[in-house]
Amino acid sequence: MKIFLKSVYKLSITTQVIAGLALVFMLIITLSEVILRSFGKPILGSYEIISFTGGIIIGFAIPYTSWKRGHIYVDFLINKFSKKKRRVIMIITRCLGILLFLLISWNLISMGSDLYTNKEVSMTLRLPFYPIAYGIGISCFIQCILFFSDILKVRGGEYD
Repeated sequence: MKIFLKSVYKLSITTQVIAGLALVFMLIITLSEVILRSFGKPILGSYEIISFTGGIIIGFAIPYTSWKRGHIYVDFLINKFSKKKRRVIMIITRCLGILLFLLISWNLISMGSDLYTNKEVSMTLRLPFYPIAYGIGISCFIQCILFFSDILKVRGGEYD
């Protein structure tokens, strides 16, 4: 189980690195756009680039944020329950999370296939949409694996 959890952690770190690099790229494009626009030479398609990059950042930041429990967690009600009931609630919510993110992942990958088949591209730069849909879909699937690892941690008593 330790090897599995370590692998899931490394996978979430990888997605976080991708999100971080995308954020740096977005900052560079935005800064360049502001500077070049003041000289009358804006970057063609910068809006599309920023939009695509924003999707990558949001999608790929989900697993690591979840691993580090950086999301909003309202626990004032749950803390009133016994430890056993809290563990049951955690397992149920993780199972529901797996279901939700499996549906999201499946729909995004299906959407990516449709975008690929229809050769959908952005208006200005003619960038294909499907890699973004596939990437976020894969990231959501990684989130499912992360929820499963949370269940293992709860069952093993390692989840505080």
